Amino acid sequence: MRFRRKRRSVYRFILKPLFWLLLLGIWTTIVFLSTGTFLSQPVLAVINQIEAPGEILYRSQQRLQDSSGNYWQVILFKQVQIGQPPLVNLRLVGFPGVAELIHPQPLRITTPTGEILTANDVFLVEAPAPTIGQYDVRNILPNLPVESLQLSLPLAGDRFINISVPRFVVQEWQEVAAKA
Repeated sequence: MRFRRKRRSVYRFILKPLFWLLLLGIWTTIVFLSTGTFLSQPVLAVINQIEAPGEILYRSQQRLQDSSGNYWQVILFKQVQIGQPPLVNLRLVGFPGVAELIHPQPLRITTPTGEILTANDVFLVEAPAPTIGQYDVRNILPNLPVESLQLSLPLAGDRFINISVPRFVVQEWQEVAAKA
């Protein structure tokens, strides 16, 4: 009996502090992981440069969320070919079933001051898929303020899908447009 009592007190003496140390370790890990998540800043994506004979392509690609919670690939690219003026296009790609974009309809770009700019649709008849839109932003991009914007993609029945574009993405787009 004495042995059992002594054995129980040893277990209590060893296991109780170990249990509390384990809980403290788990709590500390959770605090550090959550703090890192809240303090992390958005990372600027790298501007890709792809070279082919007689052609250079500069590209910025982001994944942005629309007002309904769906994600879109937002790709701005500048295509420079020898002897031709450069093309600067904004391609928006949604997942299948998200929406059917209407072609040829312009993209509306709304600045924070309420100014609405329009970009012409590159796909005059039909897009490669119903959730793809591509717009000529060559003349618009130099006039855009380096502030957050709203893109409005045209749908049937005068409806739009709205995508908020953060300031750092607009800045990246202007860097792509400035490439030689």
